[in-house]
Amino acid sequence: MVAIPKPASTVVLMDNESRIYLTKRPKTMKFMGGFYVFPGGGMDDADQLVNEKYVKSESKNDSLTMGHYIAAARELFEEVGILLGNKEDGSPVILSKKKELIYRNQLVNREITFGEILEREEIFFHLKCLSYIGQLVTPSQSPIRFDTRFFLVMLPQGQQPHPDRSEIDDAFWIAPEEALDLFENKKLKLSAPTILTLEAVIKYLNGEKLHISASEIDLLKMRRNITGF
Repeated sequence: MVAIPKPASTVVLMDNESRIYLTKRPKTMKFMGGFYVFPGGGMDDADQLVNEKYVKSESKNDSLTMGHYIAAARELFEEVGILLGNKEDGSPVILSKKKELIYRNQLVNREITFGEILEREEIFFHLKCLSYIGQLVTPSQSPIRFDTRFFLVMLPQGQQPHPDRSEIDDAFWIAPEEALDLFENKKLKLSAPTILTLEAVIKYLNGEKLHISASEIDLLKMRRNITGF
């Protein structure tokens, strides 16, 4: 039987030097173990439940649900500690390291939702900080499938990523072009979606529209030389 793709969100985190943040999945993971990817994961039911008072959604893309945005923000915070949002006066949100780790651990254990963090800390999450890139769906031949929406976000002021070492083996900032060069030289293991996203980001930095898309056939062609996707 063909597996039904699970809705998911992935976030390309970029700094002011136009570098992107890559994370390495542990080899023990069933899905793309050992690959370098962007922060992201499956959407939870709770991602659809958020107090609209704390979400500024004027720029919401009509093709996306609120859950896609919340899942992106939650996974980014859960995996690498980057918290998207501002105080009501527009000032940046800086949590203590202790509080950050508590919240991240609670998210991993599903003891709290991202919406509840927004309410407790009175954080206002602006959807416009997440620029929509596009959608990719894992080919039907795969036993584990995701219907993933990709976003680009700039590193918030005063924050730096701190990867969760239980989910991430390695992580670093790198120029998109350099990441592709390392892949071509077989020094960096990248999946088809990551390659396509890097190519889209490079085009965007060169003045083109920020967009990614690929058919199942295109993804299967790319997969021929990339084991694991």
